[in-house]
Amino acid sequence: MKIRFMPSTRRYRRTLNLCRLALLCLACGWGGSSALEVNADRLQSLSASRYGAKGAKAVSSWLQLMRAPPPAQERETLTLANDFWNRALLSGEDVTIWKQADYWATPLESLGKGAGDCEDYVIGKYFSLLALGVPASKLRFIYVRARIGGAASSSQVAHMVLGYYETPNAVPLVLDSLISTILPATQRRDLTPVFSFNADGVYVDGKPAAPVDRLSRWRDLLQRMEREGVRP
Repeated sequence: MKIRFMPSTRRYRRTLNLCRLALLCLACGWGGSSALEVNADRLQSLSASRYGAKGAKAVSSWLQLMRAPPPAQERETLTLANDFWNRALLSGEDVTIWKQADYWATPLESLGKGAGDCEDYVIGKYFSLLALGVPASKLRFIYVRARIGGAASSSQVAHMVLGYYETPNAVPLVLDSLISTILPATQRRDLTPVFSFNADGVYVDGKPAAPVDRLSRWRDLLQRMEREGVRP
């Protein structure tokens, strides 16, 4: 059944991978549509065969979220998606979860494992919000440096969050796996933005930057999602 839902060295390498991925995403089939085609039967069958009853239950909960009528206010929709994914996954590293240095998991894979890194939270929230009718133009993947260890700490880690822009020039609301509260970016002094990207472009210091010609990781993610029964 198809359902259309409408409305150090390691850190340096990780930074380079994220930059390449962001700069390449526009040329590889990432459209701006806010609709997903979801083959619910296939998703549920794959989740059960790959991950057992626990994984199937997690995917079923995700399908219920996407099937539900979205709230009247988009801010409430953001909270639904943010809370769901922050509860659904335990934070982990790709090398532990997938035995790879950098792997972008599909929502099915993340829910099946019950774990993910910062990008996996963002991917899950992004596609959930598309299914709930939030326009892709209002969403951006934001690469940041996150300060850890308190306000006096100088220690930072590479991190990714999802930004929601009510208008193109608005201060974004930040959907984060580190904290559950959605706050304006101006209140997240622990985050230092590096760049952001969405279907319309790549942004550095809030200004559009030129995309490049190819993508591997994002294209691979979309292809795996389509094989699993989810087509953006």
